Amino acid sequence: MPGDVLKKRKIAVLGSRSVGKSSLVVQFIENHFVESYYPTIESTFTKSINYKGVEYDCDIIDTAGQDEFTILNSKHAIGIHGYILVYSVTSRKSFDMIQIVYDKIIEFCGLNSIPCVIVGSKTDLQQSISRQVPAKEGEDLATSVHAAWVETSAKTNVNVGM
Repeated sequence: MPGDVLKKRKIAVLGSRSVGKSSLVVQFIENHFVESYYPTIESTFTKSINYKGVEYDCDIIDTAGQDEFTILNSKHAIGIHGYILVYSVTSRKSFDMIQIVYDKIIEFCGLNSIPCVIVGSKTDLQQSISRQVPAKEGEDLATSVHAAWVETSAKTNVNVGM
C-alpha cells in the first residue's frame, strides 16, 4: 500500500569456504546459478519478501567463508535479525563448523538462542562426490539449537526459495 513502510531486516549467511553460500544467495535473489567460483569478501543483496502477509525489506549479507582461524566477525552478530548457517553435505569439516559458528554468535550476542536456519547445500553432488553428512545429522543439529533445517541445491534450485 502507498505510504506503508517496509519492515527492514538483516540476514547474515555464514559457513565455511566453498560450501555454496554465494550460489544460494544469487539463486535466491537473481534466480540463476553461477558456475564459476570466486571467493567472496562480502556482498549485500536486497530483496523484498512477503512473509505471512507482511512485506519485509531484507538485506542479505553474503559473508566470506569462516574457518577455525576466522570464525566470525562481531559485525555479523550485532544488528542481525536472523542467520542462515550453511554447510556442504559433501564436507564433514564444514558441518562441524556450524556448531562453532553458532556458539560464537551466541557468545557475541549474549543470547540463549538465535533465529536461524541450518542449510545443507550441494545436494546435487551427493551422487558424484560421497555424501559425508547424513540428513539426520543436519536435522538433529538444527533440533538441538532450536533452528529450522533444510537441504538445498543452488545448481538445481531445490529448496532455495522456500
